[in-house]
Amino acid sequence: MRIAYVTSYNVLNPRNWHQLRLGPYGRGYYIARALKDQSFALDYICPLKKIPSLPVAFKLVFYSFVKKKRYFHWVDPYILKNYARQISQKLHYLNSDIIFSPENVGTLSYLECKQPIVMWTDAPKAAMIDYYPSYYNLCDETTRDIFEMEKLAFNRCKLLIFSSNWGAKKAADIYKIDSSKIKVIPAGANIDYQRGEEEVSAIINSRSTDVCRLLFLGADWLRKGGDIAVAVAEELNKKGLPVELTIVGSKPITSEPLPSFVKSVGFLNKTTKEGREKLESLLKESHFLILPSRAEAYGIVLPEANSYGVPCLTTNAGGIPTIVKDGLNGKIFSTDANTGEYCSYVSDLFSDFSRYKQLALSSFNEFKTRFDWSAVGETLKNLLNESCIN
Repeated sequence: MRIAYVTSYNVLNPRNWHQLRLGPYGRGYYIARALKDQSFALDYICPLKKIPSLPVAFKLVFYSFVKKKRYFHWVDPYILKNYARQISQKLHYLNSDIIFSPENVGTLSYLECKQPIVMWTDAPKAAMIDYYPSYYNLCDETTRDIFEMEKLAFNRCKLLIFSSNWGAKKAADIYKIDSSKIKVIPAGANIDYQRGEEEVSAIINSRSTDVCRLLFLGADWLRKGGDIAVAVAEELNKKGLPVELTIVGSKPITSEPLPSFVKSVGFLNKTTKEGREKLESLLKESHFLILPSRAEAYGIVLPEANSYGVPCLTTNAGGIPTIVKDGLNGKIFSTDANTGEYCSYVSDLFSDFSRYKQLALSSFNEFKTRFDWSAVGETLKNLLNESCIN
């Protein structure tokens, strides 16, 4: 089976820094690799050009500086129709059986083709409106364009795959989509996984039994709860459990100096050997990943942490409950949980280190069975064969 693999960005260049920094872009690369590993032939249609438009440029300036509203040029029908023309032109020279896109930015909204269309995304963009800070204060035109873009694209798809139950339900509720064409496959981790159980067990056993190390990984400080992570670490220290918190990816937003037990290392570039080794070292030594998100479509860093046998302390925001299961690969707290709830859980588990090690190893096993791309790829292969070959 041949798949026309459509992305607006250059999925063939995974070393581009923003592709690895932003989960959905890096994921496009790993999905493509998983499909190839399952013996699918891929015809890449990427990157797509954003054709300049004076009206679109004018709207960007008008809404930003006059109306003081957010305007997303990438959902404007002019851009999307140009995407469709580019895809159609390339499809003409290919013999693809399926059109597949691992993103939801309207690349398929206006596409007319004979092949079945499949899309895999975290959640509908409409669900992000007034949920993610970057989707606050949208102008009316962008809001309309988002709904129209998704309605057209989702209607064209024979199969819609979402990374979480939350994303799938949001799409079904907002767009009244027939549930028979909606499926859920939790996305794998954006890492090259090479560790076996014996190695991970050794990593877990090497962790300190004296100092509890927490790791916060996230580029959006407030949305992902960086302030809560600091508060948890501070309270644990006050209660007598020595804790160190390392912050990666965000610049802490605070008017006070960071406490001595908090270390901020900034953004680590996984495209460099130094960046990869630093991040790997932090994951190996950390006891917990703490991600107290206030809003989250998925949370790709959670399975990444699990791949090192690191349990996750997180919330029930958005798609997270599809990833983290209490007692298997971490603990889910309510988005309005107080710091004491986190502290009680960490203290109890850390004081019984054999129980902690069981959870850490279970976290790795959850990764292996649910988030390793070989397992994800096999699930995807079976789904494509069932849904698109008849």
